[in-house]
Amino acid sequence: MSEKSPFPLIQTPHFLLRQIVATDLTQIFRGMSDPRVTEYYGISYETLELTQAQLDWFELIYETGTGIWWGICHRDEPQHLIGTCGINEWEQDDHCAEAGFWIFPEYWGKGVMLECLSAMLDYCFTKLSLHRMQSMVEPDNPASWKLIEKLGFQLEGILRECERKDDRYVDLRCYSLLAREWRNRVQPQATTVHLPAST
Repeated sequence: MSEKSPFPLIQTPHFLLRQIVATDLTQIFRGMSDPRVTEYYGISYETLELTQAQLDWFELIYETGTGIWWGICHRDEPQHLIGTCGINEWEQDDHCAEAGFWIFPEYWGKGVMLECLSAMLDYCFTKLSLHRMQSMVEPDNPASWKLIEKLGFQLEGILRECERKDDRYVDLRCYSLLAREWRNRVQPQATTVHLPAST
């Protein structure tokens, strides 16, 4: 990912996916310090200062071309972040990546992430030329794995006790979605807008 390329701004019928910036730190901390959000996310922070590491990571993966994460906002409140979604472990030679996401609990079950992830996946498959998207979800997190199943992800299998969490080993459900499978689905309208290079 060239540093000179403008960060892609994605608009859905109701939401805006934009670059995560320094002024989002407080909202990122709010999410990353909420045990309801971090229970299955894998990362949490106890202070605002420590949360800066997450913003640094967002910037690093974008600059190195190994990932890209968006802040999620309502279209009429572009400065107010309500969650994030994106890809990491982006292997550009193999055209594959891993998807992740989180959103504040007050927006759970309202279709927000379904709409936003649909737009994100469409961008990744059509604009980034990804061939395979992967997602790893804990079996005890049905809200997330049911969501990605709605998006067309297929369960490949269970990775048994592959991750250590709170002094115990946990399984992960391994899902994948291929570009040709995505193209065969009817997609909601989403518009990709590139921000000016000066922003």
